[in-house]
Amino acid sequence: MNPFDLSGRVAVITGGNGGIGLGMARGLAAAGARIVVAGRNVQKSQQAVDRLQQEGAQALALPVNVTDEASVAELFEQCAAHCGRIDILVNNAGTNIRRPPQDCSASDWHTVVDTNLTSTFLCSRAAYPHLKRGGGGKILNVGSMMSVFGAPYAPAYAASKGGVVQLTKSMATAWAADNIQVNAILPGWIDTELTQAARRQVDGLNERVLARTPAGRWGKPDDLAGVAVFLCSAASDFITGATVAVDGGFSAQA
Repeated sequence: MNPFDLSGRVAVITGGNGGIGLGMARGLAAAGARIVVAGRNVQKSQQAVDRLQQEGAQALALPVNVTDEASVAELFEQCAAHCGRIDILVNNAGTNIRRPPQDCSASDWHTVVDTNLTSTFLCSRAAYPHLKRGGGGKILNVGSMMSVFGAPYAPAYAASKGGVVQLTKSMATAWAADNIQVNAILPGWIDTELTQAARRQVDGLNERVLARTPAGRWGKPDDLAGVAVFLCSAASDFITGATVAVDGGFSAQA
């Protein structure tokens, strides 16, 4: 038996239409999972599905606003109707508004925290009965190095991602008896649309990242594929409440 085999499993990935989410979707699909790409941008989600299907995967796109409770409930109802089951949830949807604390409005704060943290709670809660009904499952939450480190331009983002780590631990302990493992990954500086914007907005960021990262490069979305397969497969059945840094050694460098 291959403990990394995901054949017959259904994986819902919020924000799975680009960046880290699509990198993880490709990894899970390569391991045999059927992929549900969930996002607000319907056209972008369909483009991601087209790519996955071209690579031989079973995939479909479903619309969702992860900050809206009713929309989240509808997502999981539609997923169950289309796929018959739900085995894996990857909470990847996220955003950032880069401003120092004194310039961060309440609206900015709620936009970031609701998208990054509240959505993780809403989607996990909605997925729970489906996972339990299937005899167990996996939830993989996407934190960040900002769960550990601070940055003057990311107060809401850092707070939200720190909250993701603590929420991961709470859900892991609550649902372990249901054979549901809940873990988090902490991506470092990965080359995505979000971080490309950061490099435009934050002077010297590219140089500082390269100087501190022992791997000597920015990460790629596909660098998240392997760890996603591990934490969403039977290979990690006795791992729950854990956080795994995927950062090229950034957090190990003094």
